[in-house]
Amino acid sequence: MDLNATYHDLNGKSVFITGGGSGIGASLTEGFLRQGAKVAFVGRSDASEFVDEMEQKTGNRPFFIQCDITDIPALQDAIAKSADQNGPITVLVNNAANDKRHATEDVTEDFWDWSMAINLKAYFFACQAVVGGMRDAGGGSIINFSSISYMMGNAGYPAYTTANSGINGMTRSLAREFGPDRIRVNALAPGWVLTQKQLDMWADPASLAAHLDRQCLKDHLVPEDIVGTTLFMASNASRMMTGQAMVVDGGVVVTG
Repeated sequence: MDLNATYHDLNGKSVFITGGGSGIGASLTEGFLRQGAKVAFVGRSDASEFVDEMEQKTGNRPFFIQCDITDIPALQDAIAKSADQNGPITVLVNNAANDKRHATEDVTEDFWDWSMAINLKAYFFACQAVVGGMRDAGGGSIINFSSISYMMGNAGYPAYTTANSGINGMTRSLAREFGPDRIRVNALAPGWVLTQKQLDMWADPASLAAHLDRQCLKDHLVPEDIVGTTLFMASNASRMMTGQAMVVDGGVVVTG
């Protein structure tokens, strides 16, 4: 991974990432490790090999706890253990999500609840779990991953886009609530990032060509493209930025 900037204040910071062992999350974990941060992350699948790989590549070993983030007590416990291991968490990255495709007429109450649990509910309770430690530490940065999907009005996953929009509303309210404690809360909305999951499940040639045609920049996004913006939002370089939604999508949507 080639990083174009070093944020010296991230060296030694205690960082917690949900879904930090695969996809975009794995690149985020590596990016923070390369800044010298103390990174803890959770994921549903065993990430022991990834932890060893990161230590070998960066010289900095992350702390991993296997956890389903829809199990809120388990998520809260993982956050507490990570704070014990690395010190009070001052950077939280809510990254884990699931964009499973579905049609409105096929959605059951159980599916709706599951989608909200992984794509919105877990975000809120992770934020709740870190604010006390951030307040005691004198501040912190929370980065909630959303998506441009709801901005585009995409069909094919209405529960997911509903949660994405909800993340923005939650982000703005928490930024207002915890700003006096110097806790910044921002959202990051990537475009179509070609993780291995996306390539395996949905990135057929026609869809890729159609999406690229909508981008101003004619390169497909890869996970590493999201890392630099996340590091900036976590660092003091963005110390007066809060309640905002940053878009990294190659120029598909226009904000402002």
